[in-house]
Amino acid sequence: MMRFGVQLGMLPPEEQFALVRRVEELGFDSVWTGDHLSFHTPLYESLTLLASYAPITRRIRLGTAVYLLALRAPAVAAKMAATVDVLSGGRLVFGVGVGGENPKEFELCGVPRSERGARVSEGIDVVRTLWRDTPATFEGRFTRFKAVSIDPKPVQTLPPIWVGGRSDAALARAGRQGDGWVSYVVQPARYAQSLETIRAAAHAAGRSLDGFTAAHLAFVTIGRDYAQAKATWVAQLSQRYAQDFEPLAGKYGIIGTPAQCAEQLAAFAEAGCVYVICDAIGEPRDRRAQLEALAADVLPRFRPR
Repeated sequence: MMRFGVQLGMLPPEEQFALVRRVEELGFDSVWTGDHLSFHTPLYESLTLLASYAPITRRIRLGTAVYLLALRAPAVAAKMAATVDVLSGGRLVFGVGVGGENPKEFELCGVPRSERGARVSEGIDVVRTLWRDTPATFEGRFTRFKAVSIDPKPVQTLPPIWVGGRSDAALARAGRQGDGWVSYVVQPARYAQSLETIRAAAHAAGRSLDGFTAAHLAFVTIGRDYAQAKATWVAQLSQRYAQDFEPLAGKYGIIGTPAQCAEQLAAFAEAGCVYVICDAIGEPRDRRAQLEALAADVLPRFRPR
């Protein structure tokens, strides 16, 4: 059975909270936040936003897809993430990635962009060490500490860390260190090849991938027909990312009627994907309708009757 989460854009607080409640009512498995400190459009800080969801939801998991770990001190990130896990009763999924498409973020945080991969790889180990050990000691390239503890610990002994990205380095990181992987802007054939790369990296590291979650962040637009849905998808994503998404629609979009979207998602299931995070692309006023359509007309096709 494929699981489904929702990644939400930014809305005024009361609308944001109402939509999160509705996501849970509709039967989605999780709700996710993107993460940037400085971006083309406004965004809430991701872990702070997830903390605000904890008291207004009961069941759904709360995830970051993906948290730009290189931009933060990993000890601070570990403390914040542990707090979200405690406040939510153990529902955090900590997705992390390197970012880099916005160099100004790295300048803002005083982090060399060229170090982002190494910082994320080490940061994952730092976060797990602080979640697990009391007291904790770590000796790395960027982080060093001895006999310190952060408390309270997460409710989950070790909240799952999913590694995001599609580069060879990201895939190797997912295989060596991840409890899951989140792809984006890939086609099903490349998705399947990427999973093979992850498995090879895990085997080389002597790791088992039992319990590993293969996920995909999908830009989804449901419409009355393919042409109308595509026009919405292109317009909204071109505005969000300040680039022309027209050439990307046919490659990377989940676009069209519910049946067409389900067919496109089924190709990812066949490639090995077991978890889809849906970013419903549309005008803010239409976002709830997009989620209602996904829940009513797409998700049931991937779940036992």
